[in-house]
Amino acid sequence: MKPWRSEAFVRIVLAAAFVLLAGAASQLRAEAPAARSFSAAGLARVSAFLDDAVAAGRIPGAILLIQQHGKPALYRKFGQRNVATAQPMTDDTIFRLYSMSKPITSVAAMMLVDDGKLALDDPVARYVPAFADVQVGVPQADGKLALQPLARPITVRDLLRHTSGITYGFYGSSSVRRLYAEAGLFDGDPDNAQFAERLARLPLAEQPGTLWDYGHSTDVLGRVIESASGRSLYQFEKERLLDPLGMRDTAFFVADDARRPLIAEALPGDWFDRPVAGIIEATAPRRWESGGAGLVGTIGDYARFAQMLLNGGELDGRRYLKRETVALMASDQLDGGIAKNPEFYFPGPDSSFGLGFAVRTRAKPPLPAGEYRWDGVGGTFFFIDPADDMFVICMMQSPSQRGPIQDELKRLVYEAMGR
Repeated sequence: MKPWRSEAFVRIVLAAAFVLLAGAASQLRAEAPAARSFSAAGLARVSAFLDDAVAAGRIPGAILLIQQHGKPALYRKFGQRNVATAQPMTDDTIFRLYSMSKPITSVAAMMLVDDGKLALDDPVARYVPAFADVQVGVPQADGKLALQPLARPITVRDLLRHTSGITYGFYGSSSVRRLYAEAGLFDGDPDNAQFAERLARLPLAEQPGTLWDYGHSTDVLGRVIESASGRSLYQFEKERLLDPLGMRDTAFFVADDARRPLIAEALPGDWFDRPVAGIIEATAPRRWESGGAGLVGTIGDYARFAQMLLNGGELDGRRYLKRETVALMASDQLDGGIAKNPEFYFPGPDSSFGLGFAVRTRAKPPLPAGEYRWDGVGGTFFFIDPADDMFVICMMQSPSQRGPIQDELKRLVYEAMGR
């Protein structure tokens, strides 16, 4: 046997390679900035801010979790979950998540990508054939809408990053959005298959891959998950994600009437006078499992989900996503050819979008780059900060205060770390 093929030689080479890799890893760890820690005074200011919001009647109550290094740095319940019944906020309070459903659905889809049952550049029509014939609506000077063929198919990637051309009908006034609002998409409680087919009969708002346009993309993604997995969206999420993570209270409605008093309610007058994203009442039984806006859950459940992501796709010894898959989801996926309509670009000017999350691409002191996040129109929001090994979740039901409280709370959290 030649010496370079001997067992001893191989052992020497492997040992040398291990030493080199270990040294490189140590150097990277040494060069990476250390996660900052919180001051007691800073966390007290965070708590005082929410105490004041409750006392001033801005919100009925909230639950806040700041978790760093796998342990709560601050966990507090504020105010009431229902001012009409004077019930306090409790650990098992149930919140309407609305668009905080989207990251869960996106993770479920990426689990199928990791399984090899989906590919990001698969055409959506492979899983929902009705989308093979969809067209693009182009407004004309006379107010009419011309139809244009697709320049390329809608892909699974488009659904994940909101570049499919599928929009919503509850905001804006474009011709296509008006069609969505008037199409009866939600009539008769459709299931996911029927809902996706109804969407495919409508024109797209723009060509796929040209504009970040917030809409029913994640709902269609839910149907893609069903087609690829052979299960309903909830069955797949429950078997592969929710149950293994211990997210026992996360579902598409509250099935047990005895648990309905646990549902958090907004202040009188601070709710919606029409359905949002097709959801009339997020806690009521229905066939449609809206992957984009339909879930309800507790802060404890969402904390398990967020910690799994912060850990790079693993929790308690079980892997849900490959580490590189989480990194891909939390990275900028809007290349230079994709426009960001400033009027309805909800991630904001300092952020891009990944696969299911907004991603902060430019630091906005005291907020760092690299954070990824999303929120729900009912008042819930979360963000994950890998550099500081931290995530923050705030659960409340207060649509009018979601933006102001999120902005101020994030500033206070980072100031509490000296940023």
